[in-house]
Amino acid sequence: MSEAEAGGHVIDEDWYARDLSGAEWRDTTFVDVDLTEATGVGATFEECTFRGVKFNAASFTECAFTACVFDRCNFFDVTFERCKLMGSVFSNSTLDLVKAGRGNWSFVDLSRADVGSARFDGVRFREANLRELKARGAVLTGCDLSGADLELANLSGATLLGSDLSAIDPRTATLEGAIITPDQATTLVEALGLVVRPA
Repeated sequence: MSEAEAGGHVIDEDWYARDLSGAEWRDTTFVDVDLTEATGVGATFEECTFRGVKFNAASFTECAFTACVFDRCNFFDVTFERCKLMGSVFSNSTLDLVKAGRGNWSFVDLSRADVGSARFDGVRFREANLRELKARGAVLTGCDLSGADLELANLSGATLLGSDLSAIDPRTATLEGAIITPDQATTLVEALGLVVRPA
């Protein structure tokens, strides 16, 4: 990692379609940077802050955004494949049509975020802050939601097949029309205090 990539600020830069593969950034603040259609394999961002950054149509593979802050960022149609976002915080950011597969998003803060048009496949959300998450119609298949805070989350109409729903309290989350398996239904019924037995 070069000295220029540790600390400091990157302000109002046009990085349209830039290849960030292998780049390493630590404790850096990015302000009003255009990363539209950027790509990256194996890039690392540690404890960085992104303010007003455009990630539209960007694609990241096996990249790490650990303990980062995303404030007022646009993630329209962004793809995260096998990426690590552990401990990162999303604030006042848009995540329309985001696609994430097999990544580790444990401890992430997506409270009150709108991910209704997003798709998460096999993503780990262990102990994530998903309080008041707006996920109406979202796809969260095969996701690990164990220990996540889903109080007041709206999962109505969401596809939740194969996801760990043990952290969901049906009394505080909205689940109307959500698509689940019989085993998942049993988990939710038991969370209500009912005892499920064969007929």
